[in-house]
Amino acid sequence: MGYCCDHQTVLLFPWGKKLLQLTQTLFFHSHSERITGLSENDGKTLHRTKRGWMWNQFFLLEEYTGPDTQYVGKLHTDQDKGDGNLKYILTGDGAGSLFIIDENTGDIHAAKKLDREEKSLYVLRAKAIDRKTGRQVEPESEFIIKIHDINDNEPKFTKDMYTASIPEMSGVGTSVIQVTATDADDENYGNSAKVVYSILQGQPYFSVDPETGIIRTALPDMSRENREQYQVVIQAKDMGGQMGGLSGTTTVNITLTDVNDNPPRFPQSTYQFSSPESAPPGTPLGRIKANDPDVGENAEIEYSISNGDGSDMFDIVTDKDTQEGIITVKKPLDFENKVLYTLRVEATNTHPDPRFLQLGPFKDTALVKISVEDTDEPPVFGRPWYLIEVDEDTKEGSIIGHVVAQDPDTAKNAIKYSVDRHTDLDRIFNIYSGNGSLFISKPLDREETPWHNITVIATEINNPKQSSQIPVFIRILDINDHAPEFANYYETFVCENAKAGQLIQTVSATDKDQPPRGHKFFFELVPEFAAHPNFSVVDNKDNTAGIMTRRNGYSRSKTSTYLLPIIIFDNDYPVQSSTGTLTIRVCACDSRGNMQSCSAEALLLPAGLSTGALVAILLCIIILLVLVVLFTALKRQRKKEPLIISKDDVRDNIVTYNDEGGGEEDTQAFDIGTLRNPEAREESKMRRDVIPETIFQIRRTAPLWENIDVQDFIHRRLKENDLDPAAPPYDSLATYAYEGNDSIANSLSSLESLTTEGNQDYDYLSDWGPRFKKLADMYGGEDSDRD
Repeated sequence: MGYCCDHQTVLLFPWGKKLLQLTQTLFFHSHSERITGLSENDGKTLHRTKRGWMWNQFFLLEEYTGPDTQYVGKLHTDQDKGDGNLKYILTGDGAGSLFIIDENTGDIHAAKKLDREEKSLYVLRAKAIDRKTGRQVEPESEFIIKIHDINDNEPKFTKDMYTASIPEMSGVGTSVIQVTATDADDENYGNSAKVVYSILQGQPYFSVDPETGIIRTALPDMSRENREQYQVVIQAKDMGGQMGGLSGTTTVNITLTDVNDNPPRFPQSTYQFSSPESAPPGTPLGRIKANDPDVGENAEIEYSISNGDGSDMFDIVTDKDTQEGIITVKKPLDFENKVLYTLRVEATNTHPDPRFLQLGPFKDTALVKISVEDTDEPPVFGRPWYLIEVDEDTKEGSIIGHVVAQDPDTAKNAIKYSVDRHTDLDRIFNIYSGNGSLFISKPLDREETPWHNITVIATEINNPKQSSQIPVFIRILDINDHAPEFANYYETFVCENAKAGQLIQTVSATDKDQPPRGHKFFFELVPEFAAHPNFSVVDNKDNTAGIMTRRNGYSRSKTSTYLLPIIIFDNDYPVQSSTGTLTIRVCACDSRGNMQSCSAEALLLPAGLSTGALVAILLCIIILLVLVVLFTALKRQRKKEPLIISKDDVRDNIVTYNDEGGGEEDTQAFDIGTLRNPEAREESKMRRDVIPETIFQIRRTAPLWENIDVQDFIHRRLKENDLDPAAPPYDSLATYAYEGNDSIANSLSSLESLTTEGNQDYDYLSDWGPRFKKLADMYGGEDSDRD
């Protein structure tokens, strides 16, 4: 079977097969088949190759715009008899959608317009089958349809807008930036994708390389100060730039960056400023500025004073934000001394570019004149501070020093002086307002305040607002006006067993004065005790003295304390002295001289009562005190126990009275009649031995008859408590000491004696035996009554 895409050419082969062929190249796969009688060589067996057709590729134009579908080719086999028994089938890329085959005739058409930029080639497979049997009559073959490109895409730049910069004053041909455009057409077919660059806008400043798209400078020494921004339009055209090619454009914004190619220049050659003479150092007087058309660090300027008669009186600093030079006062000005100063100010670039140094020096100078104005100045003291030394014994009203101030103005106004009382609250010092003489108003004491720091104010009389102050330091000089005294309080003792010549104490002295050569003290006994029989004073020549014993042994029982007066002298003028009395106690010491006891009462204590025994006695006393405290606490706790402690009674308050009664004469005795009165039990009383948890509703009972029997009363009360629903939920044990209605022996109590009249007869008590003898003696007979 043969496959073809063009019906114009027919190819015949010796074995009777014919094919339709495009103007494409056909390739064959061969396999051997023996054939006889088909060769010019007589009697020889010939071999031929059976051709199985394999298509390589062929082209189809893209973007077809004809009225009909674009014809691709035709499939045909010599086994097709034209009876419609064969069926042609097409599979592969786009089969059935883009490429349609007539299954009866084998004609192939492109159903849609094809775009090479979307897909440039299609791989298809073709076969022919028998409609009745479904069997392939020819093996399946594969072929390629390649879309032929046409120039339907214009070049496109990678960016819609480019931004570039280049230093000013660059040379011709300096590369600025490269632009790139791409064409989607097939670069291997014709010139559809061959792009050429050209410049549409930006000449004569810049040029572009037509093949690479590199933009370069075209003019020398382009100055940023003249023009900073440039807009260049670049065109890219395909077809090698020929007529009919498609094109695209882009815009390139080019900025010239600054270089330091301009020196600073002052807009004027002379500047004038004025300053009052009272301006303090650091006061700004004015600003000057040198212009520099450069920008950034290329325009940074440093100002300095190169020369002039005011170079030591004024200074100039650079304002980094505005690039201005600020002229300031460096030293105090004086109109009376000089009224006009001239300065030569220089402005220099701080970052010069060596490439442009040949253009000239990158600096400029200007002349600055400063005039000093006269002002009313405050008085001026002759020195910055005063130091005055005065003796502490100087009399009140004495002049101790002078301060002097003058008016620096030409008017020479009069001045008055005063002391700032905030610095002299005690008003110890004062000053004569006319001449500035300081004098003392109160006594001085170096030991209390060795230094006084005061402030003196000088004020113009005509203009009190003009004043100045000056510190005055007054040092109080020491005068020997204090006598030395003992440095400490000394507790001195001497042992009873001390030996003669033994050192018992070393004393020293102190003095509030401060002599310039230091302290020097002398010690000795007062003249009355110069020949003291018990102790002596030895001066150690180092401002200390030793107390020495002069005899062997001392007795506490005879003398327990000695008083030793000592005179202390200093060596200053006038000599000051004082007497200090040293108290020396006589103490008992051990063999090594350690003190044991110094009081005379210790002699009365038993010899065997040591320190340990005293500690033991003290501990016993403490233990007894602790026991007393514990006993008191237990007793207080016992008092807080409930009133009822009987195990038998858990409900009622039963108070036991251990009272036998006072006999018939006891009219205040307990009357049992109260127990017989039911009305006495009508009121309900709360228990006093426990705290009630709930307050119950008191149920009132019907009153009982007055003559009811006590036994019936008790039974009724028991019944009422048993039937009372408001009673507490626990058993109530009520104990009544009821003896019954009568007693054989009758009552011995005098409870009922109140209801009888007359004296009772107690003679029967004598008949009861010796046990009642005492009772019979008390109540029997008239004698007993009298008793």
